Amino acid sequence: VGRARGLVAERPGWASALFAAVWTLAELMRGRWLTGFPWGAGGYAHVDGILVAFAPWAGVYGMGAVAAWLAMRLALAGWRFKALKPLIGVGLAAWALQAFGPVFTTSAGQGQVQLLQANISQTDKFQAASGVRDALQWYDAQLRASQQPLVVAPETAIPLLPRHLPEGYWSGLQAHFAQPGRPVALVGLPLGSLEQGYSNSVVALGPQGAAPYRYDKSHLVPFGEFMPPGFAWFIRMMNIPLGDFKSGGWDQASLAWQGQRLAPNVCYEDLFGEELALRFKDPATAPTALVNVSNIAWFGDTLAVDQHLNISRLRAIELGRPMLRATNTGATAIIDHTGRVTDQLPRFTRGSLTGTFDGRHGLTPFARWASAWGLAPLWALCCAVVAWAFWQRQRP
Repeated sequence: VGRARGLVAERPGWASALFAAVWTLAELMRGRWLTGFPWGAGGYAHVDGILVAFAPWAGVYGMGAVAAWLAMRLALAGWRFKALKPLIGVGLAAWALQAFGPVFTTSAGQGQVQLLQANISQTDKFQAASGVRDALQWYDAQLRASQQPLVVAPETAIPLLPRHLPEGYWSGLQAHFAQPGRPVALVGLPLGSLEQGYSNSVVALGPQGAAPYRYDKSHLVPFGEFMPPGFAWFIRMMNIPLGDFKSGGWDQASLAWQGQRLAPNVCYEDLFGEELALRFKDPATAPTALVNVSNIAWFGDTLAVDQHLNISRLRAIELGRPMLRATNTGATAIIDHTGRVTDQLPRFTRGSLTGTFDGRHGLTPFARWASAWGLAPLWALCCAVVAWAFWQRQRP
């Protein structure tokens, strides 16, 4: 204890680094172990603060580590000017990065998009006589009426497997968008069969020839979208045909559209920046824009809506890409590559949002190292700091 106190007293900077390393390791464990749930990581608190300048370099966990270091440094040293110098230095560095830092991406051209929001409550969403009927009627009308080059409907906008839809419904939509001159529609719906397995998917409808586009959600929610090993009996007992989705691949291709490459992600997949970064391994095929389709009506009118919006904003900053969000109840929004919300639909209303986005080429430092090594560099750095502190503690 005495040696630990000595470390704190004599080297507050290193003690602060130890605190930041332990804090970050705890966040990494929560974000990755047992499938991971990184919602509410500390870095998100700074999406509108000066520390966001570090996001394209170190990602949300790096931002959280810097914030933890600053907080501990201040707590240990108080408000003495000498103690404040490192804090001022970090603040100036962040400001300099924001004001004069390098620009990592260039424009890939603008696109026009329409985002749909049906505002169907979760209690009604899968009820045949209310939510299902309402969704099928409203999305069918909106998709067919769209005049924009790209129209996006949210996660499970079509809440039934194609073979369970009314006769002619799905084939009619496919035939409508297959006509020359029609827009491309991205639509969320479940796909698959009992024999092949089910997937939470996004499909593209449009005049694309013989190679239709499909994206299957990769990072599934435990107990909500899949059953962990040893719990298959629960699915059989409850007779839940869509309660155990199969995961899509991590390297699924983007949708080629008007010179852009659109990379879908479904619901809370946008919490995992290191997984989205896997699509940036090859700069020549990296996405120019990200598309998030979500249904967080489960949470109702709570802070979760704003939290998820800020999560998407931080992904846009980390990866240097716009994020197009089509959601069931909100927040349906267009976010530019700097994390700024350029257009947003009022929450818990029914309607559509039309706007433009600027696709981007080029890679941020985070996209480069996370696509190659995932979060391993952060794990290694934090473990090295903890190991150093342990070695210091063992010294006579």
